[in-house]
Amino acid sequence: MDGTPGYSDSKEAHVRRMRRIEGQVRGITKMIEADKYCIDVLTQVSAVNKALEAVALNLLDEHLTHCVTDAVSEGGEVADEKIKEASAAIARLVRS
Repeated sequence: MDGTPGYSDSKEAHVRRMRRIEGQVRGITKMIEADKYCIDVLTQVSAVNKALEAVALNLLDEHLTHCVTDAVSEGGEVADEKIKEASAAIARLVRS
């Protein structure tokens, strides 16, 4: 394995998406400071959660198709460790 992250080909897209999410979070802060209606704030919080979930799922997909696939090709303990690592990441995403 070369140590290159699975998302390296789409790094800029991920950075843009995270900056957009960062802007959404700042917008929520401003909504709270401006005493906006609770449901409107909650709607925006939900949108941020969904956007973060989409980023996480894309990163997971890239990890599976790059890092885990490479480790499985290598075999042995490396493969076992990457599969356990991916399973733990999936479990964390499901619980969140």
